Amino acid sequence: MIAILKPKEKAQAHLHTPVEQLSPAMSTPAFSPSFSDCKLYLSIVNPMAESSFKLQHPLERRQAEAARIREKYPDRIPVIVEKAERSDIPDIDKKKYLVPADLTVGQFVYVVRKRIKLGAEKAIFIFVKNILPPSAAMMSAIYEEHKDEDGFLYMTYSGENTFGSI
Repeated sequence: MIAILKPKEKAQAHLHTPVEQLSPAMSTPAFSPSFSDCKLYLSIVNPMAESSFKLQHPLERRQAEAARIREKYPDRIPVIVEKAERSDIPDIDKKKYLVPADLTVGQFVYVVRKRIKLGAEKAIFIFVKNILPPSAAMMSAIYEEHKDEDGFLYMTYSGENTFGSI
């Protein structure tokens, strides 16, 4: 819905800002060919989109599965990854991942990029509850802060060519 291009130091304050709190002045799409000029992309996906995984599986079943996974693999994070609505980036081949707790968000983005066979020239953005998490954040910290009531961490991905149309 919103694409923002800001100098890195100004954009830092908006990394954890929910969609509802962004000002209208931030709604103009802007693009930059690379990150090398210290620009930062921030894109917001539809906050009301319901996870298809949640729609396909009842809460009790999801809770039981997440609890079983956490008990069997205590050093892993159960993650559900889904493509944002109306994004023309490729679909991912599987939605459920057991991610090492010490993996960073940036490393996980690399895994997602490889799974969807996305070329280096295309951008990809990963969101957790409509927030673009810092690349250096540990998946364990993101999980503890944003896990769903069912015990899974839900992440949505989108590409830059969906700016302004989600």
